Amino acid sequence: MVRVLLPITAFCLLLAGCGGAPAPEAAKKEAAPSSVSAPAPVVDHSAVLPQKGLVGSRIVPDHILDIAKLPGGVLGEYEVKGKKYQIFIVDAATNQKSAFLLFDLKATLQSPEYLAYMGGYAGSDGKREIYAFAKKQYLAGVVGLKKADADPIAIELAGHLN
Repeated sequence: MVRVLLPITAFCLLLAGCGGAPAPEAAKKEAAPSSVSAPAPVVDHSAVLPQKGLVGSRIVPDHILDIAKLPGGVLGEYEVKGKKYQIFIVDAATNQKSAFLLFDLKATLQSPEYLAYMGGYAGSDGKREIYAFAKKQYLAGVVGLKKADADPIAIELAGHLN
């Protein structure tokens, strides 16, 4: 039995030592940082935007509202009775992801106020007022209006996100 195992063990040890160091080109490929992936394609939800006062809409491929932690989405430009504001919609694909995006947005707001009836927050990012909420797989909101003015618009928008 020992005579049979000794040659097999020697053969296994020989095979284990044959790997050697990777070729220099292979080592360079492994050490090279992976390229930054492109942002996911943005679903065009511009048809969901409320039409009253809509001046135009566009797809923002990444970092909607210029917030680094947010992906892209649809941004509508509005003007009603001399007031200009924006409405945004981000399709996060799942309810959980939209909730996490809401917390990422909340972290950018100064003194965010929790809006229990909307499941969202209102506050300022230092440049503009932001009213945001998560509904289903969407993160959505109104930018550029005080909470009292943004509230009815956000409620209407939430009705469109079904």
